[in-house]
Amino acid sequence: MALHAAIPAARSQQPSRTQARKTSEMTTAPKTQTPLLQLVGVSKHFGALKAVDDVSLEIRSGSVTCLVGPSGSGKSTLLRTVNMMEEINEGAIFFEGKMIGHEVRNGHRVPVSKKVGRKQTLNFGMVFQHFNLFPHYTALENVTAAPMIVKGLRKKDAESIGRRVLEQVGLGNRMDHYPSELSGGQQQRVAIARALAMEPKVLLFDEPTSALDPELVAEVLAVMKGLAEQGSTMMIVTHEMRFAEDVADEVVMMDAGRVIERGAPKDILHNPTTPRAKKFFASVGAL
Repeated sequence: MALHAAIPAARSQQPSRTQARKTSEMTTAPKTQTPLLQLVGVSKHFGALKAVDDVSLEIRSGSVTCLVGPSGSGKSTLLRTVNMMEEINEGAIFFEGKMIGHEVRNGHRVPVSKKVGRKQTLNFGMVFQHFNLFPHYTALENVTAAPMIVKGLRKKDAESIGRRVLEQVGLGNRMDHYPSELSGGQQQRVAIARALAMEPKVLLFDEPTSALDPELVAEVLAVMKGLAEQGSTMMIVTHEMRFAEDVADEVVMMDAGRVIERGAPKDILHNPTTPRAKKFFASVGAL
């Protein structure tokens, strides 16, 4: 099926479907101030359900974008399309100006080969709600496994990186501890270090504090704030509105798979313009 994707959105609104054009004409992103990551008219369907519906976003290098909205609004699914854990049905995703996940052959979109896909996903590091650490590995071993297996690093080199990133997340004195010996917050910080060890260009966080006890949330958010201050490019699905206001360059509110509003945190969180956004932010105490 030939793919149609929307022209990049104006800064304040989603693109209309009348702006669509064939992705066969879009193997590279628009040249004007090409962002690091660009989603153009992205949709993801599960049967008749449109989990993500015609979403266009631009993520610039060194920026922090927080995705907010009610549960089931498509935030996590959108994040999973970026690192190709979910295949999109419509639209296109560009990284550094080039389409990823798919290529165009004879005017039709087809998935890239597994080899190419694996290489493309190395640009992204994912941190999930649940830590998913190997219980029989120490913190350091959990962090160094992927660099050795996926990137083929020597153990010595992988451990050097592992020690550095564990220090970076404040776990320099817990490297030899097993997950069962760590708190939930510490385990999530190991998971962040594991993502950092692969040296991705974009960090993706899918509600990284939602599985934590309230008293452990702050330590994880502090690590993420530190990464933002160091210039990391991040997309974060979160319900932590104060964190979003403090750290994000842009807040994107989604509902029913679509972007309802997006903009600077102070504008979106405290002065939303749409009735749906006003209702949502009032319900979470942002207004």
